[in-house]
Amino acid sequence: MSDEKLRIIPLGGCGEIGKNMLIFQYKDEILVLDAGLMFPNEEMFGVDFVIPDISYLLSQKEKVKGILLTHGHEDHIGALPFILKDLDVPIFGTLLTLGLVEKKLEEFNIEKKLIRINPGEKFNIGSFFIEAFRQPHSIPDSVGFAIETSLGLVVVSGDFKFDQTPIDGNSADFRKLAELGGKGVLALICDTTNIEEKGITPSESTIRTTFENIFSSAKGRIFLVTFASNFHRIQQAINVAVKYHRKIAIAGKSLINNIEVAKKLGYLNIPDGILISIKDANSLPKEKVLVLSTGSQGEPFSALVLLTNHSYKQLALNPDDTVVLATTPIPGNELMVSRLVNQLFRKGVEVIYGENAGVHVSGHGAQEEIKMLINLLKPKYLIPYHGEYRHFVLFKKLAQSLGYSNENIKILENGYVLELDRTGMRVVDKIDAGNIYVDGLGIGDVGNIVLKERKKLSEDGVVVVGVLLDRATGLILEGPEIISKGFVFEREAEELFEATKEKIRNLFQEISRNNNLKTKIDKKNLLKEMLENFFYQEIRRKPILIPILWEI
Repeated sequence: MSDEKLRIIPLGGCGEIGKNMLIFQYKDEILVLDAGLMFPNEEMFGVDFVIPDISYLLSQKEKVKGILLTHGHEDHIGALPFILKDLDVPIFGTLLTLGLVEKKLEEFNIEKKLIRINPGEKFNIGSFFIEAFRQPHSIPDSVGFAIETSLGLVVVSGDFKFDQTPIDGNSADFRKLAELGGKGVLALICDTTNIEEKGITPSESTIRTTFENIFSSAKGRIFLVTFASNFHRIQQAINVAVKYHRKIAIAGKSLINNIEVAKKLGYLNIPDGILISIKDANSLPKEKVLVLSTGSQGEPFSALVLLTNHSYKQLALNPDDTVVLATTPIPGNELMVSRLVNQLFRKGVEVIYGENAGVHVSGHGAQEEIKMLINLLKPKYLIPYHGEYRHFVLFKKLAQSLGYSNENIKILENGYVLELDRTGMRVVDKIDAGNIYVDGLGIGDVGNIVLKERKKLSEDGVVVVGVLLDRATGLILEGPEIISKGFVFEREAEELFEATKEKIRNLFQEISRNNNLKTKIDKKNLLKEMLENFFYQEIRRKPILIPILWEI
């Protein structure tokens, strides 16, 4: 049909690392690809997670046929417990991905229909005909998807790299990629995370040599810190620990849960008797202990940060310990990670970290791998995804070097509505696709205004002023009482607060003489305005002001 259209709408993952979610809309049906979260930056005071705004999906939830998952990383599945409360649809994923999802949903007492898919399998979700294909990444069971409609074939790369010596032996399905390219691909939606790197991303297997060197020379305990779902790296650490006769303890709830799932499903090979409790780690010789820990991003309540701050009840870091940060900072977390590294050095431990330490390789393909994927698939249109804006621009330049014209490459931002039909590809609309903040049990009740207030509180503090007034005269009966937090040290600011109280008394004397100002709102606003001007004039600060007036 000539009026058929396929709409592709990113709700997350464009211009950012994390919060990945794509909408495919076709024949009045909607398919959702991934549902990830993003960790907050330092400007998001008190926020635990950031998830996509799914108001567009909720406005037409009867059209949503399912959620299709590429793999089990938090930036692709982490939002599920929060959005599934309002979206009752089946979830499709590979065995390990669904295992991680199931564990996550159990914690939130959510039951949903989970449908397993396998690499190489063809299936349909509503009007979408889909084939999954294997893609090597830093977590097993990762896949990309070929999504077919009558308009043509759209390929989603998923997170990938072309690792030629993968830990689990599952290399990329080049035969399938070439077969798809032979069929004809309308559009490729491509991972761009590592586009800044030339050449080819090193294999995960290269880390084994570094681990061998560390384990053979460390005199005390080794604390290896990695992402809770990087099972390839965890497996290598287990293998080397077995070789050097170290028992393994696990610190961090997410790591404990994930290892339990991966071991149960056969994605981790852990010999009997090697795992011990954290308590038992204290009773063994230090050279016989490996602790796998969370906290590589400096998260405030992660195991490593608690260990560093003497807040971990069952274990403490000692100067003869070695801490291996086998990750790289997620964009936005650089400051927190730097602060953590400094704290570790202050404790006197040996710290192995950074790009040149040989303890981390990316799970994303570099320039030559992206070129290879494009050349195998030969898509008509290219859509960069899973990256910051600079990654998209660099992807566009790379594609142009392969002969693609400007009009056949489309850079999207979250909320852009990209429409494909038989005449071409164009952005036709923009929907709301902002951030939803998760703070404790609250979802979406913290917005930009609240964050601005929290930022202001952190910078200038708060001043509360209480005054009891005579309703008839408007004069002060009792007070003013002043309480400040984070504004000035009260004991050293007696003169300032005495002057402030005098200003408040004078203000209400003036108000009582003016018969036109009798409402409580007017008095509060006048008091607040006067205090703002006074504090700024005196000490050049603008605290949050909370005037409390009682009238009797």
